Amino acid sequence: MSLHNGQTLAVSGQDLTRTGRSREDAGTVPMPSTPTRKPKPPKPDNAITICVSARVLFNMEREQQIYEQRGMEEYIKYQVEHENEPFWPGPAFSFVKALEAVNAQLRELYPDSEELFDVVLMTNNHAYVGLRLINAINHHKLFVERFCMTGGNSPIGYLKAYHTNLYLSADPVKVREALEEGIAAATMFTPEKMTEVSETQLRVAFDGDAVLFSDESERIFKAHGLDKFFEHEKAHENKPLDHGPLKGFLEALGKLQKKFYGKGQRMDCPIRTYLVTARSAASSGTRALKTLRSWGLEIDEALFLAGAPKGPVLEKIRPHIFFDDQMFHVEGAAEIGTVACHVPYGISQRVAKTGIEDKETSSRPKLT
Repeated sequence: MSLHNGQTLAVSGQDLTRTGRSREDAGTVPMPSTPTRKPKPPKPDNAITICVSARVLFNMEREQQIYEQRGMEEYIKYQVEHENEPFWPGPAFSFVKALEAVNAQLRELYPDSEELFDVVLMTNNHAYVGLRLINAINHHKLFVERFCMTGGNSPIGYLKAYHTNLYLSADPVKVREALEEGIAAATMFTPEKMTEVSETQLRVAFDGDAVLFSDESERIFKAHGLDKFFEHEKAHENKPLDHGPLKGFLEALGKLQKKFYGKGQRMDCPIRTYLVTARSAASSGTRALKTLRSWGLEIDEALFLAGAPKGPVLEKIRPHIFFDDQMFHVEGAAEIGTVACHVPYGISQRVAKTGIEDKETSSRPKLT
């Protein structure tokens, strides 16, 4: 099993793979420059803004290799020469499609509301590459109207200007920079073959400690062991944990869920959230659930695994995206075809890292 930052080796359930056509064949597809009858994008102040890099929205493995081996000028030349060829879908593609499906239902229920998802393409690519990206977005019928192309400079400084609620990238360095700016962010990995996911319901799975919650309890476990961790959680079960980096994103999802609940759609809501945690229910689950309640947040399903592998549970859930702070769990998710995101936050990032994490960090992608 292997993980890949921003490269897709096999994609299930997408148009190009369903038709069985090769990437070379895809170059003959005529691509419209401007699709018709697109809905009006929401105002940034009202939207839930998801910023994705070009290398997670699309598979740009070949282009990345050209850049690394032959340099920027050859990279730009290649992109211009192939600008009418669509990119393959990347690991964030199904997630973005699910966001759009939720938006379609929200527009039906609340025609005048601008509380919607808004996807922004956030990339340090040169503007010369922009036309190919636009053509690819139109080819796949994606609704991505806002771009930020920084021509080799880091895009992180623009995240707050775009009112970003979540940033997804293949570059772990930029993800860490975003987290340091207080922005929810994660490094997205692509399994060798991605599991097909729902086209009608957005499913988002979260780890607990150092993702939704702070790493307070994780620090106790790392320093003193499991028994002291259980004692600490029991003694503090009525004291809410501090928030982690992804708490705000769960809060944003919950805000949209309540709009569906208000229309009597709690049981068939097109957004479903999951807590998938290594905590034990009886020994340390109480504090996690009480913390969520103190925040006024609901989680649809809570799965306490007591240290068991997360892969089998994720295989059943089939989430569009799964967030975890430990590469061990990211690797386990990838083994069963789940698109997993690493949240490099908390005490676990300071202890000995796995070989995979060291490898991915040492070969830092320079294009996003």
